[in-house]
This record gives sequence, C-alpha cells and structure tokens, in this order.
Amino acid sequence: MGSHRIHCRGGTGPPYPRTMNSFQPDFLLFASDAERLALWGALFVLLAGIASLMERRRMKRAQIHRVGWVPWTGLFVGFAVIGGGMLAVAVPVLLQG
Repeated sequence: MGSHRIHCRGGTGPPYPRTMNSFQPDFLLFASDAERLALWGALFVLLAGIASLMERRRMKRAQIHRVGWVPWTGLFVGFAVIGGGMLAVAVPVLLQG
C-alpha cells in the first residue's frame, strides 16, 4: 500500500487548528498546580461573596411576597466551602515556595 501523509494547510503550520491554549497568558501557562488551585479557590470565594450580597438584597426587598427562586444561602455555603477548601490546600504549598 502507499504511504498516507497528512498534508498541512499550504505546506506550513500544523495540520490542526489553533486552540485556546495558545492564547493563555504567561502567568497561567507557567503556573504551578498550587497556583492554579489558589486562583480557582479565590474565584469560588468571590462567587460566595456575590451570593451573600444577593441574599442580603433578597432579604431587603420592597415587596415581601416576591421571594424569588435562587437558593442564595445554599450557593453561598457551597461556594465558600469549595473555595475555602481549595485555598486551604493551595496556600501552604505556595508559602513554602
């Protein structure tokens, strides 16, 4: 049988399209696992703060019969536990160097 070759587009470049990984900033590209875990943990803590603010807004609503359907307290607790756990694992490793 003949040889099967994959031809590149126009003879230059890779035969596959560029992915989003090529657009990562350097601080994410060269970050350690602990740094990435700390960033995700900080994001979850930020989401917990937003959920807490939304729960406070819901409690101070003008029309008491319009309760809403989003369980802000549950989301706050979930995000806070996940984010706190991630930070508790990542921060000691980051402090060691």
